[in-house]
Amino acid sequence: MLGFPTLNDYKLPFFSIILLMYFMTICENLLIILLVSTSQRLRSPMYFFLGHLALSDIILVTSIVPKMLDVIIRGGSTISYVGCLAQFYLYGGTVSAECFLLTAMSYDRYLAICRPLHYISVMSVKLRCSLIISSWLLGFMLVLISLLLVCGLQFCGSNIMNYFFCDYAPLLELSCSDTTVLDIEMILLCFPIILLPFSCITVSYVYIFMAIFGISTTSGRQKTFSTCSSHLVVVSIYYGSMFVIYMVPYRGHSMTVNKMGNVKKILSLFYTVVTPLLNPMIYSLSNRDIKQAFRKLSSKMLAVL
Repeated sequence: MLGFPTLNDYKLPFFSIILLMYFMTICENLLIILLVSTSQRLRSPMYFFLGHLALSDIILVTSIVPKMLDVIIRGGSTISYVGCLAQFYLYGGTVSAECFLLTAMSYDRYLAICRPLHYISVMSVKLRCSLIISSWLLGFMLVLISLLLVCGLQFCGSNIMNYFFCDYAPLLELSCSDTTVLDIEMILLCFPIILLPFSCITVSYVYIFMAIFGISTTSGRQKTFSTCSSHLVVVSIYYGSMFVIYMVPYRGHSMTVNKMGNVKKILSLFYTVVTPLLNPMIYSLSNRDIKQAFRKLSSKMLAVL
């Protein structure tokens, strides 16, 4: 994997920045999980989903960043065939699961704002657990289809990948097999993994905005909107990157020379490194409950010390 071959003298600063961001991402998301698990204030379904979103972000960056750091500092690195497939599956499954998790979170916000009187009875422990389990299972089961098809490819030509992790498009570029079936499969999988969840989220927010605009007072509208604004920002960042990376055609334009390939590389870097770093910040900066839970946890730790 060549990674970022044009870094030259900026290799060490870039390595340091990515390492710092990785460390911050792990700490932030572990803190979110810790707060959700221990604080009585964070027992609602919204924070239950947020804890699993933090877990998916940890898995996502851990499957990509450690190897990417090796690629950066060495100016390129090797990865075994099995290791490449394992990275592809872990990354793809986590990304897909996160799409479904964000959809479950939008449904939770829809119930809380549009059907507040039925919220507690509908969003029961059984339903929220079912949504979480379904999100993880669907994510990894759908990507398993891609993994099995990739395993059937022959790699008899170049083994040089101008990318920083084993993603779908760079793997197909290296294959000397006919990848028509995999091109079609990639397009088809975009519907259940990207388009369908995004459509559900969009419909949920149409109803949410209609309910918010129906509130008579300005303060009431602002208070209600604040409960879903963080999720809306995360969804916008997440899907904005995904649409360009996975739904813009790439075949027939080599990832090694095409400008779109370089754009996708930059977007993938933002998507795999920056977004998991921003998610906890977005949720915590605008959330009073998380701030209070953090202060309470900090006070307990200081008291013990």
